[in-house]
Amino acid sequence: MAAGSYFCKDALPFLAMVAAECTNVGLNTLFKAATLRGLSYYVFIFFSYAIATLLLLPLPFIFRQRGLPTFKLSLLYRIFLLGVIGFLAQLCSYKGIEYSSPTLASAISNLVPAFTFILAVIFRMEIIALRSSITQAKIMGTIVSISGALVVLFYKGPTIISASSQSPSLSLHSPPGSSQDNWDWVIGGLLLTAEYLLLPIWYIVQSQVMKMYPAELIIVLLNNVCGTIVSAPVCLIAEGNLSAWRLRPDITLVAVIYSGIFGSFFSTVIHTWGLHLKGPVYISNFKPLSIAIAAAMSVIFLGDALYLGSVIGAIILSFGFYAVIWAKAKEESSEYKCYSSLESSLDGKTPLLDSNKVESVYIIE
Repeated sequence: MAAGSYFCKDALPFLAMVAAECTNVGLNTLFKAATLRGLSYYVFIFFSYAIATLLLLPLPFIFRQRGLPTFKLSLLYRIFLLGVIGFLAQLCSYKGIEYSSPTLASAISNLVPAFTFILAVIFRMEIIALRSSITQAKIMGTIVSISGALVVLFYKGPTIISASSQSPSLSLHSPPGSSQDNWDWVIGGLLLTAEYLLLPIWYIVQSQVMKMYPAELIIVLLNNVCGTIVSAPVCLIAEGNLSAWRLRPDITLVAVIYSGIFGSFFSTVIHTWGLHLKGPVYISNFKPLSIAIAAAMSVIFLGDALYLGSVIGAIILSFGFYAVIWAKAKEESSEYKCYSSLESSLDGKTPLLDSNKVESVYIIE
């Protein structure tokens, strides 16, 4: 029984988050290859939302949940906000990858835990005690993570693995090392940074929505419906060339179908379920895993070059990331010990605290 409980609460979410990161990196790699073949990222985003919506439509009726609270108008407003945030994040993401590379996207995604921590402090979801080693580790880890991202963004460095000369169609439009190529790299990095600032906001809003209405499939379906409604007029106006909306039976069609199934559908369901089960900090902690996957995929499948700046920045980011992880693990361990001690005291003959007078307990080292 204990083994089954561990698998459902710890092992299964871990495996699901790793699978989601792998599919996201694969999606970024496919998208990069498709755009180099002429696919418009406006067309890509709209079809991704539309395919996911069609796939999700029957699922809430098949897997019905009982005992759900009343669906309120305020909840619909929050779900629409989720759709807008998700759409803006995708615009920044895919345009950033178009300017740079999937490897850079994965490197900068290490900022998500730091941004999540900052926003959690702003929204009073995290307690700050400057004399606490836990708080100091969180702050230092956040600063180090941001510094690593800046290294990746502004320092390209010498080439460690050269781009494949046999795949000219998969290289960037500008010659490597040119000033235009460097500016594209910086612009792409800034757009990706904006995406990874929007993503923690999406996590926090989604967590609040799941508390109000704990039905993952319904929330994800409505989120994709709102994303489709928002993206349709914007993408149609932005991409006025009607020939761009004709998908050719090559890698562009594969990328669009993959995005709808594994991006907007699979990853969103997994992240929403993980947010409901574990919270936003847990979900954001898996982003650094994507840098190794992206570097391998970009070099193998796209023939991209691997730069020294990406490696150094990723190492710095990892140190900051693990500092925040250590602090979070220690905090959760302290809270567990505190509540276990409190529960034991309340079960004894002499209660430590009068449970009728205590609503919540906060422990700060």
